Amino acid sequence: MLLHRCSFWVMTIFSTARATQVTFDANAANRWSLELSTSWDILGPFPIQAREQQFLSPSFPLNLSEPIDYHKTWPSSYADGGRVSWATTVVEENGTLQVSFPNIRWESLRATEGWAVLQHHAVLHTTLTVRPPKQVRSEPHLRVQLIQGSYFTILPTTEDANLFPRWYAGNIYAMERGLPRVVPFPSAPSKISPTTYDIFVSGDYEIRLFGDPHSQGRDIPVQSISLTFDIEDEEVLFAREPTQDVFCDFVDGFAFGDAIGVGMRSIAGSWAVTKVSSRSADIALELVQTTRIADGQTRIVPIRITQSRQFRHKSLVMILQLTSGSDSREVFVSLPVSHRDMWDKEVFSPILATYFFAKSMPTTFSAIPPELQSQDVPKPPILALHGAGVDIVDQTFWADSLPRSPHSWFVLPSGRTSWGLDWHGPSRRDAWSSVDALACILGHNSVFHPWKFPMNSPVILLGHSNGGQGAWHIASRYPQRVVAVVPASAYIKSQSYVPLTMSRSARFTDPILLSVLESSLTPDNNDLFMSNLVDTPILAIHGGDDENVPAWHSREAVSILETWNPVANVTLREDPGESHWYSTVFKNAQVISFLENAISAYPTRLTLAERFTLTVSIPAEVGSLHGWSIQALTIPGRLGRLSVQRSNGNDDRVRVKTSNVEGLSVDTNVFPISRLLIDDTPIHLNDDEDGIIYFEAVNRKVWKVVNQSKQNTIQASGRIQAVLSSNGPITLVIPDDNHTHEMNVALRIAHDLELYHRLDSEIIRSSEAFENDSLSQGNVVVIGNDASFSAQMKCVPQRPLDGPGIGLIFLHSHPSNSNGNMLMMQSTDSAGLERVARLFPIRTGIPVPDWLIVGPLADSRGTGGVLSAGVWGNDWSWNSEMSWIS
Repeated sequence: MLLHRCSFWVMTIFSTARATQVTFDANAANRWSLELSTSWDILGPFPIQAREQQFLSPSFPLNLSEPIDYHKTWPSSYADGGRVSWATTVVEENGTLQVSFPNIRWESLRATEGWAVLQHHAVLHTTLTVRPPKQVRSEPHLRVQLIQGSYFTILPTTEDANLFPRWYAGNIYAMERGLPRVVPFPSAPSKISPTTYDIFVSGDYEIRLFGDPHSQGRDIPVQSISLTFDIEDEEVLFAREPTQDVFCDFVDGFAFGDAIGVGMRSIAGSWAVTKVSSRSADIALELVQTTRIADGQTRIVPIRITQSRQFRHKSLVMILQLTSGSDSREVFVSLPVSHRDMWDKEVFSPILATYFFAKSMPTTFSAIPPELQSQDVPKPPILALHGAGVDIVDQTFWADSLPRSPHSWFVLPSGRTSWGLDWHGPSRRDAWSSVDALACILGHNSVFHPWKFPMNSPVILLGHSNGGQGAWHIASRYPQRVVAVVPASAYIKSQSYVPLTMSRSARFTDPILLSVLESSLTPDNNDLFMSNLVDTPILAIHGGDDENVPAWHSREAVSILETWNPVANVTLREDPGESHWYSTVFKNAQVISFLENAISAYPTRLTLAERFTLTVSIPAEVGSLHGWSIQALTIPGRLGRLSVQRSNGNDDRVRVKTSNVEGLSVDTNVFPISRLLIDDTPIHLNDDEDGIIYFEAVNRKVWKVVNQSKQNTIQASGRIQAVLSSNGPITLVIPDDNHTHEMNVALRIAHDLELYHRLDSEIIRSSEAFENDSLSQGNVVVIGNDASFSAQMKCVPQRPLDGPGIGLIFLHSHPSNSNGNMLMMQSTDSAGLERVARLFPIRTGIPVPDWLIVGPLADSRGTGGVLSAGVWGNDWSWNSEMSWIS
């Protein structure tokens, strides 16, 4: 496979220069070559909040269907005089430059608006010229890698009012092992002469990405953006992608996990991996499922490994069989094996383990063994959540930061990737699944039995920075399974980390609509769920001079918790003079003592507060508190609360007060009850009732016991982001015919799912959707009106859209899996489909509830261009209280 590469790093410096060309392939006689202009046009900065790129046009304030006037000025409240104009920067062939705006008085702006004012948007433009070879055999495949930029698009230089840009998301987090994406040319390059294309990039400064410039010794915020172009040899049908491989360590000759993943990418046509065979007699390999890879898609092939005896070889060799129609090929794969000795009290190292996330996605996590073997009562593991940008696969930093425990395993999940979903959604599920996977690994091999612990074990939660936020998040959503918490350098929620005060959308959006949209952020707001931790031992840690997450976040979290319970078991350790990270964050006597006290006390139950309150936003995303659970809300989209007052003295009645609750339950094995009042109504309980008892509100504040469990039918809705919490590969459904645009959107989503979350996806046609249980496992995304028709007939009636550039995105029940869901994307034209495609919830903080209709005004007004939005009611019904219609 031949790759011909051109790349640049950009810094905006205000200057004027003659445009030149740099040729990146000097010997292009027999192959396509690329030339990138060294002159870049820059427009900005414009105020923006962290997630407006999904609603605003990435080319804001430009309309790329119209001619661009490079002499025009544009309004921006950041600039003196309120106007900004185009500038030009020259990029040298080997230069490394950055995007900045030194003529903006940043210090004056941040004096009143703080970090929020540093968030800004800029439009970058240059040109790319493609030169054909002397003999053209096929059209080229273009692969593009954008690092720390939001979006890019490629357009022909000829004006076309009917052409709507296709925006491709960049690897904005500079995610590890990210692959370039395949991008079709908007029009085929000439086979006889050079063809020039316009390149536009959306550059967006975020504090979480680029940091506070003060901490870097400067006053001006600076973006660093990398863009790389490749042209690929089209004679290759498919390619191995070793950076995507998933493999575990071998301990004393045994695989520490049962999952292997092999990265494969299709280059020409659709290929299916149908068989795997091992070249070793000691190792058996089984293909978990046939893996179909669409043209231009990359997938990680899931393979299960089993052993009959110890394996000591330096590599594991296998053969994959791939088919495409009648064509069959074999791929030889050799995976290097990392061997580790059995650990003991003195000698150990972190172990890389694997398991199948959501049944079929090979996933890694790391584990640190305890010093001693398990006791009669195995001790709870310590679930350690890393910060943003920390890679547990290729970096030992996180493992090296933790104090080894005498009795408990440390489990270091990946969170899907180094950023993941901020330990929400699939990242949260990965954390819990990694704990259960380790229990399974230790239990299935007798060699590891002395160190085993049971499945579904309670944990001690620990995390730093984004992981500290994740520790607050997971502990407050699943308090019943958490023994103690150590959140360090944690922020409360994203809106408090970097306020949204400079939001452009807020200037144009009805406050009622804004409240409906922001209800999709409620499940992530840790401050609202602190009531769930009133009985949990907590040691919050923060550096007094933290330059990344200010120390007031931990102080405020503790204050909120003590408001719910003035005698809550919470301690704040603030280390004076320390910054965001320091080597003794966890390796100090107080933390070690706190952990060991929590471990040694287990499984003794802690004394319960006389009163406690369970807070829930989406019932499917919150567990129980002292045996009490909320099963359904009266008005989904609003908070629900359940307050319990324990029986005391001569009064043996348990009193429960509810707010916005329609269904609840209690596990009497955890919380014994003899007499019960719910909202002052006595509830008759039979003497033989034990275990989980379910209650339902038949009228407002009137309750009854129900016999049938609703546990398996808790509605997994509330926001579009729920589609990421899938029980298998996400199925992307496109129309049978005339599907070029829909296929392009599907490939973009598949790439982003893999890059940001290591979530697998399969692309199918709508006629295949109900054949051979194609939709039986994971969630479904249906793209386009024609694809929607056949699928929709089985779930909801169609509702026509009217007007150009309008898109509809909505969540609904899965057609065959009660534990899944389906996301529908429809539009009146290509422009509308592009708008809803950008709303697919790849990152946290995108305010899209269960359904939303967006129009052309969103390009310039953000959420001010939303036409309607809302949250479904129970059983996917209309919810008038949480719906907004223009």
